[in-house]
Formats: sequence, C-alpha cells, structure tokens
Amino acid sequence: MKHDSSYTRDCIAYYHEQLKQNADLIRGVYKYSDIEENLKNNYLNAMLTLEDGGVIDNDLNNLDKYYEDGVRMITLTWNYPNGIGYPNFVYEEDSYGDILHSTNNKNGLTDFGIEYVRKMEELGIIVDVSHLSDKGFYDVLKYTIKPFVASHSSARAVCSVARNLSDEMIVELAKRGGITGINYCSAFIHENDNNHTTIEGIVDHIRHIVKVGGIDCVGLGSDFDGIGSTLEFKDCSGLPLIYEALKPYFSEEEIEKIFYKNVLRVYKENLK
Repeated sequence: MKHDSSYTRDCIAYYHEQLKQNADLIRGVYKYSDIEENLKNNYLNAMLTLEDGGVIDNDLNNLDKYYEDGVRMITLTWNYPNGIGYPNFVYEEDSYGDILHSTNNKNGLTDFGIEYVRKMEELGIIVDVSHLSDKGFYDVLKYTIKPFVASHSSARAVCSVARNLSDEMIVELAKRGGITGINYCSAFIHENDNNHTTIEGIVDHIRHIVKVGGIDCVGLGSDFDGIGSTLEFKDCSGLPLIYEALKPYFSEEEIEKIFYKNVLRVYKENLK
C-alpha cells in the first residue's frame, strides 16, 4: 500500500481514535511534562511519530499541521529519495544483492530538507536520521543544534550494512547528546545473517556503541513492526531477557539509561 499523505492522515486519525477509546490505559505525549504526568497517574505514554517525512508534500506549512496533529518525531527518509533527502542505499549504482552495503556519501539533505530540519527544531519535533544517507547525517549535524536520534539503527563496525552507523557517526551523535536505538533486524545485527536475531547479537551492538560513544548515546529501537526476521523473543515482553544479558557488562544505572533514561533525556531537550 502506498503511504501517501492521505493515508498518513487516516493513520493519525486512527491514532487519536484509539487514544480516546483507551483513555483509561494510555495518554498522548505532546510536551515533556505529559510524560511525567502520565507516569504519575499510571498511564502508558504514546508519542506520535512519522517514518518518511516526505508526506508533508514539500510544503512546510504541512509540517505545522502535523505538529498540531501531535507528531513529535519524524524519520526524514525511508528507503527511497524524497524532497528532504536521500536514503542510505544507492539504488542506481548497485545490484539488489549488495544494496545493504552501498553507503551513500554523496547525496544528503536538499535545500528544502535543510529548511525542514530547522523548522522541526523550531516547532519541537525530534529529528530522526535512521534510513538517511551518510551525507545526510552530517548535513543534519551541520544544520541543527539540538540532540537528534537514529531511532532504529545499529553499529556498522559490528554488522557492515549501510543502515547502521559508522563509529565516526556514533561519536558525533554522542557529542550532540543524541542516541541510536538498536534495530533488532537480523540483517542489521549479524554479519552472517541467517534471518534470526539473537539477544547476544543485540548486546554486542550495545557494548560496541557504549565503547565508542559512551553510555549516554544508546537505547532500544526494536523496529518490531518493520522487520521480518525471527527473534529469541516475540515482542516487548522479552525485554527482561535483554536486561539479564546486559547485567554482566553494565551497572543497574547504566542499564536504566539504555532502557529508557537516555531516550527521556533527548525527549526533554526537544519537546516543548
């Protein structure tokens, strides 16, 4: 199904409908204080995000509208170029067989994309660089000032696919105060992919990112609804297994940072 802007509007309407229907369990997040208030009152938090910012149809006025609709984080690109910028993969130069390893160092943010990320920061929408080209990552670094995220990307030094971050990118992300959320897709976790993600593999990426960028720049990105590989755990109910696997390497405070405190810090610095 084509995820054009009309489909996105339908999804947003459904999101708000579900919040209303389940108001006894979950509440929306529009500013950081909402998170604190919801937790205090024992509600789950839901923050609306978009993957592929091209759905604003090259009109910054639509970015204002999405903010009014509750959007608080946007992944700038997906797997194809849009009016904002270019993805990790270089389709026109590589066969599909090796496309995962075709990093794009040439094409970054467009002129419109530069305006876009500046407008996101002005509004209080978190910039997400997962799926964005390497050149685009450095453009975001150049044209923004707030911490940004790679919401579902892992470490390229551990698994050398283009969707993961290089060590240099991890260092720069950490300097900015941003985070990368580990992606559980087996092709992004294991160098010799057999379509099965192990907890040990996830821990390997976390340990490497902490070694390179420090304990404050990593979180859990999952991508449960966007990957086809099998996992040692079926959903978020398996997080205690990751917790146990991290205990030999990290303190309780460090594990709390990995699980949620790093993400909350970035939210606090971005959400108005």
